[in-house]
Amino acid sequence: MHFLEQTTQDLRNFVSALKPAQTSGNAQRYPKLTVITPSYNQAPFLERTILSVLNQGYPNLEYIIVDGGSNDGSVEVIKKYKKYLSWWVSEKDRGQVHAINKALERATGEYISFQNSDDVYFPGTFTRFGEAALKYPVDILYGDLYMITTDDEVTEILKTTSYDFDCQILEGMQIHNQSLFFKRSLVEKYGMFDESFRFAFDYDFITRYTSHKSTTTKKIDGLGGALRVHAEAKSSTIATTIGREEHARVQKLYISTNTVLNKIKYLWCRVRKIAYFILRFDIQYIRFRLSR
Repeated sequence: MHFLEQTTQDLRNFVSALKPAQTSGNAQRYPKLTVITPSYNQAPFLERTILSVLNQGYPNLEYIIVDGGSNDGSVEVIKKYKKYLSWWVSEKDRGQVHAINKALERATGEYISFQNSDDVYFPGTFTRFGEAALKYPVDILYGDLYMITTDDEVTEILKTTSYDFDCQILEGMQIHNQSLFFKRSLVEKYGMFDESFRFAFDYDFITRYTSHKSTTTKKIDGLGGALRVHAEAKSSTIATTIGREEHARVQKLYISTNTVLNKIKYLWCRVRKIAYFILRFDIQYIRFRLSR
């Protein structure tokens, strides 16, 4: 069976129903993880997002859902799983970023992750990242992600490389929230997410946090989560308009005025990315990305 077909089957099984709890008895062995799901009128996908969190069986989990006052059945979905939630609310808010910030104010985990109400985590993600946090107690942990359809078909893989701040500025997003875990202490040091962004708030906070040289990052091999592609997603509706404008707004804060130097750095970023996968003998992925 083709790899993507097998991955699709695994994911569909993982988010089909709540699995019996299989958590370890030694919950304190793992760092406490707070997972946040901002939600608004995504009822067709929300339950699968929730199941992708609960079915991780992670033993030291705080799960928070902040709904913006949905009227499409989302609240009924949330209530179905409310006994597994540390806190949830459904009330009018100022949008996705405000919803996440409301949860950040309540978060008590050492590490925080957020998954939008149409995206999912892959099986085993939390345990793998929890183990990595014990081995590499850095500020930001992240991995690879997949693209999926409305019915959970895995269509494309997006692999990440080791993090570089210059490449974050010149190329764009190097880390994606679908496979991101960051220390709560970063929020305490450098602030909440910026509500003035509708699309690029994740690009902003990752760039802002990593602009401080003391912030440490670590790429963890393997899948973290999946971005769902559908007609109502922000990546389909405002990415090329508002999203592009907001990315440029962030870049202007950090980019050098030396255009020649920027061109050299950008070329280096492209070479660096190819070299990263060559050194890992991942020629197939290089061919795939160059063909895009």
